[in-house]
Amino acid sequence: MSTLPLSGIKILDLTRVLAEPLSAQMLGDLGAEVIKIERPGTGDDARAFGPPYLTDPEGKENNNNSFYLCANRNKKSVTVNIAKPEGQEIIRKLVNDVDVFMENYKFGDLKRYGLDYEEIRKINPGIIYCSVTGFGQTGPYAPRAGYDAIFQAMGGLMSVTGHMDGEPGAGPMKVGPSIVDYMTGMNTSIGILSALYHRKVNGGQGQHVDVCLLDTVIASLSHYLQIYLVSGKSPPRRGTWGNGGMPAGVFRCADGELMLVVGNDGQFARTCAVLGAPELATNPKFVKNNDRVVNSKEIMAIFAGRFLKNNVAYWLKELEMAGVPSGPVNDFTQVFADPHVRSRGMEVKVDHPFKQSLSLIRNALTFSETPVKEYRYPPRLGEHTLEILSGKLGYNGAKIAELKRTGVI
Repeated sequence: MSTLPLSGIKILDLTRVLAEPLSAQMLGDLGAEVIKIERPGTGDDARAFGPPYLTDPEGKENNNNSFYLCANRNKKSVTVNIAKPEGQEIIRKLVNDVDVFMENYKFGDLKRYGLDYEEIRKINPGIIYCSVTGFGQTGPYAPRAGYDAIFQAMGGLMSVTGHMDGEPGAGPMKVGPSIVDYMTGMNTSIGILSALYHRKVNGGQGQHVDVCLLDTVIASLSHYLQIYLVSGKSPPRRGTWGNGGMPAGVFRCADGELMLVVGNDGQFARTCAVLGAPELATNPKFVKNNDRVVNSKEIMAIFAGRFLKNNVAYWLKELEMAGVPSGPVNDFTQVFADPHVRSRGMEVKVDHPFKQSLSLIRNALTFSETPVKEYRYPPRLGEHTLEILSGKLGYNGAKIAELKRTGVI
């Protein structure tokens, strides 16, 4: 097997819930050794975020649920109580031999335990110390806690998501999954990799990388926010309607729905032909995309009537032959049954002690020379504590037994 891109990089992962655990997982997929530190007894908060859970072979309750499983593969789990001096000492010893320290505690929390950036860099000056918080390391909101939905609201995402004004159910709407967490995880990975590159290639020092969910969601609004910055006006909620090429949106067909995006005038003319109304392409109200944006309600209504005349499969086939971007509105069963998704291998299987052939989502990166092929199951709570404490720190059996008796591990 080819050497993975991050082979040799060592990461100490003091993260919980979703955003930064996702980043640590991404880096673990790419070959980094990731040691995940969890609280004895309860572990990562994500382990308590509700069902579904894997079934314990003995039928006992366990803490391996879907929320935890999605963000913690390719890691080793070590239980350490960092509130105890002996636990803090374990962390400091591990810091000596790692490249990256990842944490997403509330602003200032780790300073109480002597595990903040200034203290950690004294032990390992080259450390890349990455902090993920809701509001960042500076600013009046820095001490606040928060979760994904809070940042969808505060960052403006909810204000431009949902049904259009005047429609039933109109008003701000949350995006279904924890999308800000996921995007923050990607930004975190970019920040860590950039800092590692700077340290290695540019002869730079270790540094503190500050990533937060509020910054991430604001930056992710991209062209929507740029519209506001240019015009001074916030874009309206458009439901499923597009915000560039028009017509664009979900159209109901005889047996379901499809998503259509007409990106330019040529595609518009071909779509009109598919729908049996070629004359629309020469109508002065619709010839150019800007015309169609101005008259969007009219053209969308005309298209809506046309799509009702046949089924989804028929329209998708005709639109594909015409070179017009379109796709079905799939549920998750349909996503994983899609032949293209299956060919891309987006569902991977790992053997977990509680379930053979446990399905996980593959890393979305594809490399020609260093493919990601190894997916190790998300570890059980404290599964690697003995391995790390004895192997890396040289603790003997008596020492480990005492740490366990006193609740340090």
